[in-house]
Amino acid sequence: MKLVTIIGARPQIIKAAALSRAIKNHYFNEIQEIIVHTGQHYDENMSQVFFDELQIPRPDYNLHVGSASHGIQTARMTEGIEDILIKEQPDFIVLYGDTNSTLSGAVAAAKIHVPIVHIEAGLRSFNKAMPEEINRIVCDHCSTLLFTPTNAGLVNLKREGFPMDNDAPYTIDNPKVWHCGDIMYDNSLHFADIAEAKTDIIERLNLKNKPFVLATIHRDSNTDHPERLGAIFSAFIQMAADRPIVLPLHPRTAKLLKTNLPPEIQERFAATSNIIITPPVSFLEMIALERNAMLVATDSGGVQKEAYFFKKPCIIMRPETEWVEIVETGNAVLADADENRIMQAWQRFRANQPHDFPEIFGDGHAAEFMLEKIISSKVL
Repeated sequence: MKLVTIIGARPQIIKAAALSRAIKNHYFNEIQEIIVHTGQHYDENMSQVFFDELQIPRPDYNLHVGSASHGIQTARMTEGIEDILIKEQPDFIVLYGDTNSTLSGAVAAAKIHVPIVHIEAGLRSFNKAMPEEINRIVCDHCSTLLFTPTNAGLVNLKREGFPMDNDAPYTIDNPKVWHCGDIMYDNSLHFADIAEAKTDIIERLNLKNKPFVLATIHRDSNTDHPERLGAIFSAFIQMAADRPIVLPLHPRTAKLLKTNLPPEIQERFAATSNIIITPPVSFLEMIALERNAMLVATDSGGVQKEAYFFKKPCIIMRPETEWVEIVETGNAVLADADENRIMQAWQRFRANQPHDFPEIFGDGHAAEFMLEKIISSKVL
């Protein structure tokens, strides 16, 4: 069986590690994987380091698309992916998540009748102003095999009309849905101890045995709006009065801070010594930071989830989340870019660290489950 795996953004590179590792360890005689890197993330620290660190096979193809508007980026990737699919003639194309690489792969494959496997199917924020929401909906409705990591994802697909009891052979018009657990949970379990042994970021930042906050901010809905960006950083400044904050800066965020952070907040931010700014960190460094932090504050979907994996409370700086379960358990709070709500969540979690984190993301063997189902579902 031949699979073409599409990756392009940092989270997809990381997720692909789990599938590639499972193929190498258990299915190397049955599956040939062709990896296509769209080049959606092209910064060395945001891409190549993950291939090296996670021991992912080098991509067989790289489209080198780089940054552009949604339309231009998606068009270039769709064209490149279509050419590769025509050449390789795979049994399935494997798509992850909700990026423009996902959308491009879905459109290219569906048009030429290559069956699509969508990993992280069924996730919904119910906010179609988010490009990711459009991408994930389109991909789901073009897919033949849909693997959802959560029960909420399963419910969402039912609501959209996906039957839960279809029989093989599966097609785009007769798709199959499975609840499989989260592939990132596989990775977190696999790499947690490796991260502690192979990284020194905690010692390097002088955080050993110190409670600290890990913060990430990158969504354009926050970074492109001075009022929202200012509210978030004003909250960070107040939080830093009590605890150190580690802030690995996404390249785009670093650039926009200079232009979009209000001058008064910039002055206060520059004078706050307890905020530790770093360049983008590697995957293993991020795991070490998440595992050792007392709290995570983020607008990243993936980081929200990883905070939960490591039993850390999370302040979500978005008005909604596709990972509704972590909010329902009480271990995360939707604070949006609202300074008062961020501070209320901070005060709540600082005073009462949660300890009950129900197992809602599977058993750490999602990749093997998915590959078994893919093999048994081969379209003849």
